[in-house]
Amino acid sequence: MEFSELQTLAVDALRRLADVFSGWVHSPAFYVQLAAIVVAVIVGALFAIPIKRLSVFRVPPGDTRFAAFRHGLYRLRGAIIPFSIIVALLLAANLYSAFNGGAAPWLIRAAESLALVALLYALIKRLVSNAFIRAMGLWVGLPVAFLAVFGWLDNVTGFLDGIALSAGSVNVSLYDLTRAFVFGSILFWLGRLSNAAGKEAIRRQEQLDLGTREVFAKLFEIGLFVLIFLLLLQIMGINLTALAVFGGALGVGLGFGLQQIASNFVSGIIILLDRSLAIGDHVELEDGRSGTLRELNMRFGVLETYDGKDVVVPNEQFITATYTNWTHKDPQQRYSIEFQVAYSTDLDALFDDLRGICNAHPQVISGPGVEKDQQPDAEIAGFGDSGIDILIEYWMEGIDDGRNRVEADILHEIYRLFRRKGYQFPFPQREVRMLADD
Repeated sequence: MEFSELQTLAVDALRRLADVFSGWVHSPAFYVQLAAIVVAVIVGALFAIPIKRLSVFRVPPGDTRFAAFRHGLYRLRGAIIPFSIIVALLLAANLYSAFNGGAAPWLIRAAESLALVALLYALIKRLVSNAFIRAMGLWVGLPVAFLAVFGWLDNVTGFLDGIALSAGSVNVSLYDLTRAFVFGSILFWLGRLSNAAGKEAIRRQEQLDLGTREVFAKLFEIGLFVLIFLLLLQIMGINLTALAVFGGALGVGLGFGLQQIASNFVSGIIILLDRSLAIGDHVELEDGRSGTLRELNMRFGVLETYDGKDVVVPNEQFITATYTNWTHKDPQQRYSIEFQVAYSTDLDALFDDLRGICNAHPQVISGPGVEKDQQPDAEIAGFGDSGIDILIEYWMEGIDDGRNRVEADILHEIYRLFRRKGYQFPFPQREVRMLADD
């Protein structure tokens, strides 16, 4: 539609409206209905005054019986006057038709429509507390209701539908854009509420670890908004078949360029399903780097080392490479300490002293309730050139690094023991014989 044609239609509509209005003003029925409207408004307002003075509408409800019901009535006090005026206008319209041989009270009906719009406005302002719903009701619901009660809604929608933009097989009109904006706003608002409720329900699943819950919550959010986007395209009338063909071609191109990212994404899903890793696990990679798994998302995991560094590991490496998980199934770990003593050492007394040192450490697992294979032990590991090889084994909770200093504490106590009881660390010894010349 050209702008000149639109201007001509608007001028013709205004001219016809002026002619009709001029005929209304010069007719006696106009003044009769106008007087009936004035009387109905006054009567309705006067009738509403004693109703608003009732305690249920005047006094805010407290914590009494039926408090919720009384609170709802109290919030409706602003709609009493519009409602009373609508009732009075209905009576006026019926009386006018009865006394004028069934003539249509067109002006009174128009006043009823305006009063109905005012009632809707009062209800929205009083009853709707959500900011989004209130805005949609005031800026979308009221204009639509105004057009509908006056019978102009079909004409306006037809006019908006006539302003269109075509691109190939896709035809988008101004009406489609308006409808998409309104319903899209509602869909995304509902999606946000559903997303919050769904993520909260997923996070309450205690049988899943924290990382799994967070990733499933993110997948739920992505899937929900993709569904909303597809529904929005359907509302706009866009053919999803053509979009699917375009998306397939685009997916093939992105697949070659983003195959590594896709591999890490799928690997992250596999890790979550088989539960081979969890937040808080202490992991050691093939190259010797180790740390506590602090974060596991859809593309990579983050290992936090004890010296404050973050090691970013792609998820694919957890699937295709070998790594050691120290604490996944059992946080208890066994550690060993090796050293040498002189051949002249009383090993029986030394072993008792070494076991006592381990038992005395608060982080070493020991005591009468501990199984024999987990009790601290000291034994001969072998015989060296200069001394006897001694092996100490002990179990503890967690990793002997970072906050834990178990091995360092035990070594320090062993040094004190040797100084106190005279035990000796061996030094390399060689015996040289001088053979006399014949």
